Amino acid sequence: MSHCSGYSDPSSFAEDGPEVLNEEGTQEDLEYKLKGFIDLTLDKSAKTRQAALEGIKNVLASKMLYEFILERRMTLTDSIERCLKKGKGDEQRAAAALASVLCIQLGPGIESEEVLKTLGPILKKIICDGTASIQARQTCATCFAVCCFIATDDITELYSTLQCLENIFTKSYLKEKDTNVVCSTPTTALHISSLLVWTLLLTICPINEVKKKLEVHFHKLPSLLSSDDVNMRIAAGESLALLFELARGIESDFFYEDMESLTQMLRALATDGNKHRAKVDKRKQRSVFRDILRAVEERDFPTETVKFGPERMYIDCWVKKHTYDTFKEVLGSGMQYHLQSNEFLRNVFELGPPVMLDAATLKTMKISRFERHLYNSAAFKARTKARSKCRDKRADVGEF
Repeated sequence: MSHCSGYSDPSSFAEDGPEVLNEEGTQEDLEYKLKGFIDLTLDKSAKTRQAALEGIKNVLASKMLYEFILERRMTLTDSIERCLKKGKGDEQRAAAALASVLCIQLGPGIESEEVLKTLGPILKKIICDGTASIQARQTCATCFAVCCFIATDDITELYSTLQCLENIFTKSYLKEKDTNVVCSTPTTALHISSLLVWTLLLTICPINEVKKKLEVHFHKLPSLLSSDDVNMRIAAGESLALLFELARGIESDFFYEDMESLTQMLRALATDGNKHRAKVDKRKQRSVFRDILRAVEERDFPTETVKFGPERMYIDCWVKKHTYDTFKEVLGSGMQYHLQSNEFLRNVFELGPPVMLDAATLKTMKISRFERHLYNSAAFKARTKARSKCRDKRADVGEF
């Protein structure tokens, strides 16, 4: 049977991505697609509802549609609420992911506060539900924290969210003094997500609350550096670097009692040659922990540059890096577009009002595909030549 409607199959749009419409379509095309997706969130088929949720999320992650969303905020919130309550696994994950992007579109204000007020208790219930899908709980944890970061101006709600996340990731702390390694479990991925977004929320807490959390966690977090999961080790290390940055921001002469023991652990991870670990994991870990060690020992941060359109942003501290990484995880490839156009994100990163450029100016800034190909080819050859000079097969001895 042929489909008459252009939005009858949401999966086709979810797979192709909204880029096609961005380049070839119009605002009306996007809105037409979105209206169809919103209708399909009521479909009897769980797969259709999930695809519709993902379709809406993909559009909102790559295009600012504030007025359109504002008019349909309650309908969208109701759809997300229904899918979180009635759905399972992937549908809950898709609903939570959409809720995050919805709040990013709306920005701070009464509208996003109402979204959080409606969805917060349901998200919290799923996060704490041991029978729910781990992936759904992960996405709900990220969503809960991101929406709280954007919407809440209630300090009690902020502290409650922190405590909820804390109750999750602290289960990975060493339970016994005799244990030297934190063993990963099926819930380790959930603990990692909870730790990372807990750290994000800590960056907007009042100083007194930050001090309390530092006292509790500064001496427990290092135990996670001995986890047998590389992502947990990295999450713990980056969280520690950020906590040190916060502590030194409060007290410039901040003193950490176990500094020698901690730096030894960090140095070991930055030069890890453990034969039982995968080479890819070791490379990834060593690179990250070199930066973490410099942050803890020397208060140094390797500045990164993020380019988007004609602008660039300098990431020069752990708080900024962690905030950027969190929102990039939610928005994916749409992060650059939102940095250009989303007033909320521009305020977070202190970028000022959006830069308005006409179509002619944008066209002159773009290089042709052929020019880009020539540039990439030249860069590739130069990089290969430089690497071949430095590469030494003996450097890999001991990696196997």
